[in-house]
Amino acid sequence: MITLGIETSCDETGIAIYDDKKGLLANQLHSQIKLHAKFGGVVPELASRDHIKRLTPLMKAALLEANIKLKDINLIAYTQGPGLLGTLLTGASFAHSIAYANNIPILGIHHLEGHLLAPLLENDSPEFPFLALLVSGGHTQLIHVKSIGDYTLLGESIDDAAGEAFDKTAKLLDLGYPGGPAISKLAESGNSNTYKFTRPMINKPGLDLSFSGLKTQVRNLYQKNINNISNTQIPKFKADIAASFEKTIIDTLIIKTKRALENTKLKTLVISGGVSANKLLRETAKKQFSKKDIKVYYPRIEFCTDNGAMIAIAGSLHGLKNELKKDSLKKAATPPREIFARARWPLNISI
Repeated sequence: MITLGIETSCDETGIAIYDDKKGLLANQLHSQIKLHAKFGGVVPELASRDHIKRLTPLMKAALLEANIKLKDINLIAYTQGPGLLGTLLTGASFAHSIAYANNIPILGIHHLEGHLLAPLLENDSPEFPFLALLVSGGHTQLIHVKSIGDYTLLGESIDDAAGEAFDKTAKLLDLGYPGGPAISKLAESGNSNTYKFTRPMINKPGLDLSFSGLKTQVRNLYQKNINNISNTQIPKFKADIAASFEKTIIDTLIIKTKRALENTKLKTLVISGGVSANKLLRETAKKQFSKKDIKVYYPRIEFCTDNGAMIAIAGSLHGLKNELKKDSLKKAATPPREIFARARWPLNISI
């Protein structure tokens, strides 16, 4: 089965082609970072307009890279949600148009499921069941992944996600957008033991997380001291804040993940989402979990952030599970009355 994957949930336009026998055949991605950087964050209307411009050229490039024709595609998978409603609709409309015009079956894929399954793109990939720590700009969740489409949410951030806290703290420190990589780069020159921020909710039972209070601690510290230090001291002041802040978030994630592993007795851990590219998170996880015989898997760096490849493999796995038949092709030939996109969408769904 050859699957075309389409991702437009936020500010990356991703088109990929995945063959369940040969693996990933093509992966095309356009990032809108430069477009949104001057605004300090994603502008939904600009993001939607840019997706419209990029989708067709990226699909043509992906077909060329894979050395196939559109008629060779057996399934189209697109991100149906969650995400920005306008950007999701650009991908959904594009996907449905191609499916209808070419009589190809189509599946709407949960964006977070794509992140969960991204490590399966690798040759050395995890086997079910496993625990997933999904950390991104919009979500921080601990999930028991039992099989394709069978997920149990164990805990999540009750306010700001880890990636959102990174972005907001970077904005406070005037580091630009996106905030996660900027914080991590600055933290390399800082001392993570300079400021002792509270590791939120680690002494409370359960697996929920919270990063809003940590963000407030950083803001209060910054505003209290920034006008009382010399210009020459400011770079070190910011670097020490970045390092202390990053370490606090990573420590909190690791503590909660340890607790989830103990509760579930699982020995396989997947860390995915944009924040999974964080160097300190990877180093700390390796150090902490190797001692407990926990095998840790990550997506490769280019698949940590949003991309079409993760949507393509998620679609392929669902397609194989459902054993798409000829009657599915007939459904694709009928134009849908409504094209659905979901800004909010719980993960415990079936496709």
